[in-house]
Amino acid sequence: MAMISSGIIKSTVEVLDHHLGAFAEGLDSLLSDYHPDSVLITADETYRGSTEIRGFFAAFISGAKPQFWEAFRIERREVVGPIAYITWSARPMVTLATDTLLVEDGKIATQTFAVLG
Repeated sequence: MAMISSGIIKSTVEVLDHHLGAFAEGLDSLLSDYHPDSVLITADETYRGSTEIRGFFAAFISGAKPQFWEAFRIERREVVGPIAYITWSARPMVTLATDTLLVEDGKIATQTFAVLG
């Protein structure tokens, strides 16, 4: 396996950290982490580009009650090169969720998201 430069890992960590903090800052901050042609894949649908991804997050944020944010916990966090992986919960509303981010040029190029109630 080839060694991955620490610059790539740092960039991925920085993007992940900003992404997690951006939920408190609003949609514009959140969307600043994405390439204009990013793809977000969920169990139900694939969102392509900034407009569709904005719509997904607008619905997600507006549907989350204050109790959700109070209960939100990162359970696992792993960064390997350009890939960031997290599992999280917000019990009792969400028992397990996962996000995987592929970061290219300091932006999220592809994300997968899955959730169990």
